[in-house]
Amino acid sequence: MKTLKFVVLCFFTTAYSFASISSTEREALIAVYDATNGTNWNTSWDLNTTVDKWYGVKVEAGKVVEINLQFNNLSGKLPQEIGNLTNLRKINLGFNKLSGELPSSLRNLKELTALELFMNRFEGQIPSELGELKKLESLQLYSNKFTGEIPNSLMRLTNLKVLLLGSNFLTGPIPAEIGALSNLQKFSVMDNQMYGEIPSEMASLTELEELLLSTNQFTGDIPKEFLNLEKLNTFMVSDNNLNYEYISISGKNPPALMMEIENSTAVMDLEKE
Repeated sequence: MKTLKFVVLCFFTTAYSFASISSTEREALIAVYDATNGTNWNTSWDLNTTVDKWYGVKVEAGKVVEINLQFNNLSGKLPQEIGNLTNLRKINLGFNKLSGELPSSLRNLKELTALELFMNRFEGQIPSELGELKKLESLQLYSNKFTGEIPNSLMRLTNLKVLLLGSNFLTGPIPAEIGALSNLQKFSVMDNQMYGEIPSEMASLTELEELLLSTNQFTGDIPKEFLNLEKLNTFMVSDNNLNYEYISISGKNPPALMMEIENSTAVMDLEKE
């Protein structure tokens, strides 16, 4: 009888452990593990333990709310199943070897505030579906192989504070609709193949602190309205086809920065940190 009670107790303990998150979420995590060569990660997962013990996974109230696996030797492609982790608030998979196109199922992650996939090998166009993630505050896709234009749908992410798309193969202009991103603090498209004039609508981004547009094919002048960007302290536009060469400045206080933008006639390259 004691043996039977022990077996029953073990059964319910095991069932409770694996029921700490839904089977859908657990299966989605395993799909990510399998698709990204989990057995060769720097720090792998023991799939026989509870999910809350898996490296880089944060669980709150029985829901997976964060995946942080940067610098962990992930390779392969992200599976569509990642879209089943609908309670995620943050994904950081930076500094890995992930490739292929981003899965369209990312559109399901409506609670996401940070999507950080920088320093990988992702390719294809930036999915327009990302524009459905209305709670996003940080979108960092720099140093990949993305092509095409910046989707206009991203200009509807009015909670964005950080939008870093540098070091890809993006083309086309900066969407004029960017003026709607009223909370934007950091914007970078440096080291792409973008062209067109820098939109004056960016002057309405009064929270902007960093503006990195260097190494593209932008033309025209820097809009004079930029003098109203009182919080801007990093401004880099060298290596373009602008009518004038502008000083690239980092770390200046806003008044000094604006004075140098207004009077710039030479280039000072401070972009390589």
